[in-house]
Amino acid sequence: MKRVFVVFATMALAASVLAAEIGKPAPDFTTTDVNGKTVKLSDYAGKIVVLESYNSDCPFCNNQYKTGATQDLQKELAAKGVVWLIVNSVNPNNASHRTPDQARQEIADKKIVATAWIDDSSGAVGHLYDMKTTPDMYVIDKNGALVYQGAIDDKPDPQHDPRTAHNYVREAVDALLAGKPVEVSQTKPYGCGVKYAN
Repeated sequence: MKRVFVVFATMALAASVLAAEIGKPAPDFTTTDVNGKTVKLSDYAGKIVVLESYNSDCPFCNNQYKTGATQDLQKELAAKGVVWLIVNSVNPNNASHRTPDQARQEIADKKIVATAWIDDSSGAVGHLYDMKTTPDMYVIDKNGALVYQGAIDDKPDPQHDPRTAHNYVREAVDALLAGKPVEVSQTKPYGCGVKYAN
C-alpha cells in the first residue's frame, strides 16, 4: 500500500511540475502544424503568445469566427508582434476532426490569420495545458510565463456579438504591451468539451 502511494505521489508531483499554472513558465512543447512544419513554443521566446483551443463545429467557437471577431483580433494582435497558435485537439475518430487538407481549406474559407494551426489530434498539447473547452484561451508573456487562462470574453452565449463583449485576451495582451500587470489572470472557460481521444 505504501509503495502504491509513493507511485501516485510521484505521478502527482510530475503532473504539478508540467501543468500550466498562472505566473509559472508555460510548459514547452514541440509539435507540427497542418503544413507539416515543426512548432516549438520556445521558438517564440521574447514574444507574447496566444494559445486557442479550437473546434469550429462547436457553436461557441464558431460564433467567434462567423462574426469575424476573432480574425479581426488575430490581425490586430499580429500587427503588434503577437503570436497566435490555434490548437485543434479533436481526435481522428470524431466527426469534427480536420485533416491537414481540410484544415488548410478552413483557414482559407474563414480567413483565419493565426500564426499556425497546430494539429493536436493526439491531444498532447491540449492535455499539457488542461484545455477544457473550445474555446479555451491562454496568454503567455515575453518571458514565457502564463499570465492568462480562461474564457475569450465575458458573454458565454453562442449567439452573441463578440465585438460587444469584454475580451479578456485583448485586455491581457494590451496590459503586457503597456508594461502593466494582467489584472484578470484567470476566468472560467466556456464552450464545448474538447473532443480528446481519451
